Amino acid sequence: MDRRTVFVILWMLLPYPSTGIKLDGDGYIDITIAIGAKVKQDDTLIDKIKEMVTDGSFYLYHALDKKVYLKDATILVPSHWSCKGCSKARTESFEKAKIKIDHAKLMEPRTKLYGECGKEGEYIHFTPDFLLNDTAIQMYGPRGKVFLHEWAHLRWGVYDEYNEEEPFYLSNGRVEYTRCTTNIEGQLFEVNGGSLQPCNIYPETFLPSSDCKFFPNKDQNTDSSVMFSPSLEAVTTFCRETEHNYEAETPQNKICNNKATWTVIFEDSVDKDALSFLPPLPSTPLPPEFKLLQRQKRAVCLILDVSGSMAEEFRILRMRQAATHLLLNYVEDQASVGIVKFSTAAFIVSPLTIIENEATRERLIKLLPETPDGYTNMCNGLRLGLQVLSEDNMDAIGDEIIFLTDGQATDDVTLCIPEAINSGAIIHTIALSDKAHNALQEMADKTGGIFYSVTDEFTSNQLIDAFASLTLSTGDYTNEPVQLESVGTRTSDWFNGTVSVDQTVGNKTSFVIIYEKIFPTVYIQSPSGIVYSQAQMNHDDRLKTVTLKVAETAEPGDWAYSIQTSTNQAFTITVTSQASHEDVAPIIVKTRMNQQVSDGTKPMMVFAEVSQNYRPVINVEVWATLEPASGPIQMLQLLDNGAGADVVANDGIYSRYFTKMVNGRCSLKVRAKNQEGNARFAVQKRSGAPYVPGYVVDGVVELNPPNPSVSDEPIEVGSFTRTATGESFEVTLTGSTPPNFPPSKVKDLRAKILEEAVLLSWTAPGEDLDEGTAKSYEIRWSFDLDMLRQDFSNGHVVNTATVSPQEAGSVEQHAFNLSLPIQNGTTLFFAVQALDEQDAKSETSNIASASKILPNPKPPGISNPGLNLTVLVSSLCAVTIVICFIAGVTTWAVRQRRPALRI
Repeated sequence: MDRRTVFVILWMLLPYPSTGIKLDGDGYIDITIAIGAKVKQDDTLIDKIKEMVTDGSFYLYHALDKKVYLKDATILVPSHWSCKGCSKARTESFEKAKIKIDHAKLMEPRTKLYGECGKEGEYIHFTPDFLLNDTAIQMYGPRGKVFLHEWAHLRWGVYDEYNEEEPFYLSNGRVEYTRCTTNIEGQLFEVNGGSLQPCNIYPETFLPSSDCKFFPNKDQNTDSSVMFSPSLEAVTTFCRETEHNYEAETPQNKICNNKATWTVIFEDSVDKDALSFLPPLPSTPLPPEFKLLQRQKRAVCLILDVSGSMAEEFRILRMRQAATHLLLNYVEDQASVGIVKFSTAAFIVSPLTIIENEATRERLIKLLPETPDGYTNMCNGLRLGLQVLSEDNMDAIGDEIIFLTDGQATDDVTLCIPEAINSGAIIHTIALSDKAHNALQEMADKTGGIFYSVTDEFTSNQLIDAFASLTLSTGDYTNEPVQLESVGTRTSDWFNGTVSVDQTVGNKTSFVIIYEKIFPTVYIQSPSGIVYSQAQMNHDDRLKTVTLKVAETAEPGDWAYSIQTSTNQAFTITVTSQASHEDVAPIIVKTRMNQQVSDGTKPMMVFAEVSQNYRPVINVEVWATLEPASGPIQMLQLLDNGAGADVVANDGIYSRYFTKMVNGRCSLKVRAKNQEGNARFAVQKRSGAPYVPGYVVDGVVELNPPNPSVSDEPIEVGSFTRTATGESFEVTLTGSTPPNFPPSKVKDLRAKILEEAVLLSWTAPGEDLDEGTAKSYEIRWSFDLDMLRQDFSNGHVVNTATVSPQEAGSVEQHAFNLSLPIQNGTTLFFAVQALDEQDAKSETSNIASASKILPNPKPPGISNPGLNLTVLVSSLCAVTIVICFIAGVTTWAVRQRRPALRI
């Protein structure tokens, strides 16, 4: 075995800094809890975090048959806090943390979920108010049990077993509150000005009104489910199949194919945790161990390839342009920057230098290397860069490296990667060609860095975008640059466009135009008509850039740019800005793929999240550009419609399947805009522990404090544009072309009975997942939900001969006559599959239910006459005023004996 092989094996086996939660035996480790930079120092907050996680470990241990617990956790405190017991953070950061403590509009805890059932979530979000204000315990439950609820979202991708949008449903003539299990009991009331009123009934549906609230009994005779209500003392575990409520319109049922949460946790997590194979612990585990970390002032070293191959395609110039953009707009004041260049040998261009003012930035920019020559000895550059970072405090722990190379290494880079990984530095890598060594992506993955693969196409602006994305967020987005626009073109005439500067941004706004050959004519016009020409701009002919820095705060509205040339050449324009007010967070966009490496056998998905201070922004037009190293560029409109790749409608997460994969590395960029004025802030779109309005104690309702609301906040969003760049990914197809994917699963099937017919509606899938048009539908129904779920082919067939599928994303709505009369009080269940041209079938849809209820003075939809039948009967009986009066008096008498519907 040669020396190189030995090093490769050692590298692959190397323990490296963790970038995610892992199960170590029977204990979870590497749990990072990060406190946002906007949170003021409060040592009590750290104590409360430790208390919540310790209690959460106890509840986790008991909820899962004493199999697992939380072994250790790291608390990352803001750099401005005084923290004597803190060690230096390594690769831990606020952005990468799986649990975030940060301010938001609402107190309620929540977990951000992008993917499908069983997929790990993005992060848990708790507010300081939730941890410090003990009224939260009344409203949501013990913090440790709420932590368990959120942990189940995060780790195992299960969903809530309540539904604020559809809190009631009919089951064979009986009103049920949406919950799991149905053994949980309580009463229904409306709360009006602090007093309780019997619930009103909608005569069209025979369901309680949207103002009707469920008040659970404080004492229950069931121990599940935590995903319904962690606030109940008796509830300590998750729903199992034997007690699962399959009929309820819960997110868990809709998204997880009516599986019990216990089933998802134990059966669908085999690749991750394999809980079914773990034996119970022999004794109660110890509390988690905690350590406190703190990031130091930012120190970044640019390690830049100046080898001979960097002369190709103006790479060295484009590198200098991108590094200049980084130094001028993205490296914060008081950060330290060093520069190293490497080819055959490596040289220090600049030692670590503190960014004190604009003059410091300009001095560093002038030092950027210009001349390419020599071989590409990457290890020389890496080692010297680590040496530069060690100059300030004898190590590189927690510092950052931005390593740029065209990737055509002439040395054996695997020999120095273990040293780089063990340094404790975060290493971002940028491959400026499709020939880049695979070690670059591995190095970024193993140090908490980001990997970008950049093509030589000038108009893509990929290199500028990659450098601009290398920020290490602290959670204070008011002090971080936001990219409003990044676009390019090739022309010999005019290059025109507009950029929307919204109310949330405007400070430090800059327009950077890069041209390929000849200095063009540039005009930029403000919304009020002020025209900026070259006289107000900075022109750097060595870098071929034209820059306009808007003084003070940029005027909100549409800014127009016009660039004119008579020479056929390429242009790019990049617009950045920062928050207009220190107390108003800007609208931001984040994007990523569901896989960083794919062999094409599983569908790839593109995600983009649009939000402001954790509030989802919906109805935004979002487009993704996927640019492979070779092959055509793919443009996909991402949707937030709860269909296809999108899991939940109107949650601010926009998604789409990516099916036209080609071999090689691929870059990802999204553009979000709201120039038609349709965007809104979403309300109550979340996954998290529910607010409980009160409890029934000894037959009497005890109200909790009211739920904090943002109803007084504006829900409309002004015009804006944003762009964001995601980490590059790689496709290695097992065949010459991607496999044929079936139509995507229908996720939003709904049913309604109309006399002797049933009306079904859903969002159309495509021929390939959510692209194109499916060939046909197969629809079946049953009286038995479980039979339809377990054996779709045995359901009764609905005649779909006249149904022609529409294009993916269209609304399908069809009425069907069933083969037998529908009896009053009956509940039917429906499901659909879509077929493509090869007769490949989609997964079975969510199961929709519909009940037939005929209006009469005592409708079968009401199982308890005390549910405000005064209103119901008054709306239904219309024979004479006298009859309605008698019915009302009778109902009033009943209500005195039984004031509310007991569920």
